[in-house]
Amino acid sequence: MKTYYVYILKCSDNLLYVGITNNMARRFEEHQNGLNKGCFTFKRRPLELIFHQVFNDVEQAIYFEKKIKKWSSKKKLALANNDFDMLQILAECRNVTHHKYKPYNK
Repeated sequence: MKTYYVYILKCSDNLLYVGITNNMARRFEEHQNGLNKGCFTFKRRPLELIFHQVFNDVEQAIYFEKKIKKWSSKKKLALANNDFDMLQILAECRNVTHHKYKPYNK
């Protein structure tokens, strides 16, 4: 059975990079060594692997990667730090147009 990893790297400028791979050690080494000059992480080395999640299904891994790529940095850091209380707080919608903030029409 093939294994897939969704991972978060913390760059030297504190920006976060989210990716997916089937070989975590190889992929981290590629990022760290700057094998691809066009890669987001190339000019942001050194890098730190702060999170990875293992998947046995590539479709689930892709879904999760796309989902967390849209998250704020605070939310990604909460995930990486296993701070599930903060993750819950950050996940709550605070948009004034959200249904829970609309007054009831009578």
